[in-house]
Amino acid sequence: MTATTTHPAKPVLGRRRRWTVLAVCCLSMFLVGLDTTIVNVGLPAIGRGLDVGTRGLEWTVDAYTIVLAALLISSGALADRFGRRRVFQSGLAVFGVASLVCAWAPSVGALVAARVVQGVGASMLSPVALAIVVNVMPDPRERAQAIGVWASVFGLSMAVGPVTGGALVAALGWRALFWINAPVIVAALVLSAVFVPESRAPRARRPDLPGQALLTVVIGAWVGILIEGPRIGWTAPAALAAYAMAAAATAGFVRVETRRHEPLMDPRLFRSPALSGAVVGAVAVFVALNATMLLNTLYLQHSRGFTPLAAGTATLPMAVGASVCAPWSGRLVGRLGPCRPLLLAGGFVTAGGLCLTRLDQHTSLFLLLAAYLLIGIGFGFANAPITNTAVGGLPPAQAGVAGAITSTARQFGAALGIALAGGLLAGTGPTQLAHASRPGWLMVAACGLLLVPVALWSRPRRHPRA
Repeated sequence: MTATTTHPAKPVLGRRRRWTVLAVCCLSMFLVGLDTTIVNVGLPAIGRGLDVGTRGLEWTVDAYTIVLAALLISSGALADRFGRRRVFQSGLAVFGVASLVCAWAPSVGALVAARVVQGVGASMLSPVALAIVVNVMPDPRERAQAIGVWASVFGLSMAVGPVTGGALVAALGWRALFWINAPVIVAALVLSAVFVPESRAPRARRPDLPGQALLTVVIGAWVGILIEGPRIGWTAPAALAAYAMAAAATAGFVRVETRRHEPLMDPRLFRSPALSGAVVGAVAVFVALNATMLLNTLYLQHSRGFTPLAAGTATLPMAVGASVCAPWSGRLVGRLGPCRPLLLAGGFVTAGGLCLTRLDQHTSLFLLLAAYLLIGIGFGFANAPITNTAVGGLPPAQAGVAGAITSTARQFGAALGIALAGGLLAGTGPTQLAHASRPGWLMVAACGLLLVPVALWSRPRRHPRA
């Protein structure tokens, strides 16, 4: 099938220019993914520096991912209307300014507020970058390879976050986790101005403010319940009221979106088994990754007494596994389709999680490193086929929608993983951390198993009519 481009009258860019555009988009996506995990290894240092406990640290991470997940689709629609390069560059600017405010934050409240703004900027990068890539790659095979590279870079950035974060905290302190973004932002702004062409959708969607408001409440409410539940009590009146609000918002979102002519997220799109599977897979993979990051950080630094640099270095096998397997997965998807890479991803993530289900304070470093390597390999194999499955699950003209929905699922999974893992460890002392984290490692293994049915759903089918 020949892809439908947004500007058919324009000449196709040369191959070198197309791949340069991909490189610029990958640079920005590397930054977004890096900021999702780089903060994890610095959480103990942030906690000491701002005098905040585990619950506040969870909000430091999830304030970013909740906003990012909630606004991704609306940001993609804004880009279709006002120009993808323009929104992309605006997102870079907002992200950069918010990063500097994070670096100067005097309190955890100020840091969380700045992370919210940082999430707004990041939401203007992820789906827009993918739409730019799809727009400049007219050949289906080349587009599949480019999507594989794009997804691989995003996955790699999240895997190397702890290593980078550990080095920065050790050398310059936790505030360096944020101001280090500034030079990368400047480079991306310059390169996008020079190489990225402007593009718009032939017919931009209308803003869906009710849908956007309800989606924000849905994501924020469910994640907030998981974070605050251990503190307020799962059956306390406040918790019961939160459950009711989250359930009502979820039902209201489905009802509103089903009735709107141009919904933010049309529930009918999920009639596509491939898209539904990709969403489930994205949530599962990012729950597993982010739970791993948080469990690893708190266990190594609080229970084993590792420094931030040592804790970050311990995740090097994860980064190596993702680095090697992410581009390999992209090539496999281009040649063989997404099913086999997804099966490999599920197997490796499951094996890595099972390695640590008997974790204690004296677990051998060799077993820890082996588990991190297995999870990293699984994560490396996962991202390219998930993105390709989502984009392939809808007609080419809806590639941006598919990418935005999958990106939303990823970030929701990231926030969910942090909330679930943090809930397991809330109020736990250093000597009990290992035992308390065991259900978390079972959860990681279960997320890997979920990728098996996703792989079966990824097989090509006819596109549904939305």
